[in-house]
Amino acid sequence: MLTDDFRIARVQRSLRWFEQDIALLDMRVKELSPERQASARKFATAVIDQTRSELERLLRERPCDVSDPPGSPCEPAD
Repeated sequence: MLTDDFRIARVQRSLRWFEQDIALLDMRVKELSPERQASARKFATAVIDQTRSELERLLRERPCDVSDPPGSPCEPAD
């Protein structure tokens, strides 16, 4: 089972890849017709928007209790 932090990190990494790839997209689609170029750019934008939404959702659903990090020792019971 994946932890929330791992999922968030994975989505953040994917988002960075998608955003950095936009510059290369123009080079890859330059041989296509203008309509297909626009379609590829629109698809890339949609993927980035969806990834951002997923990241925002994961961050919202993340447990707020960061004062007790996992693996910290429990206090003994009286």
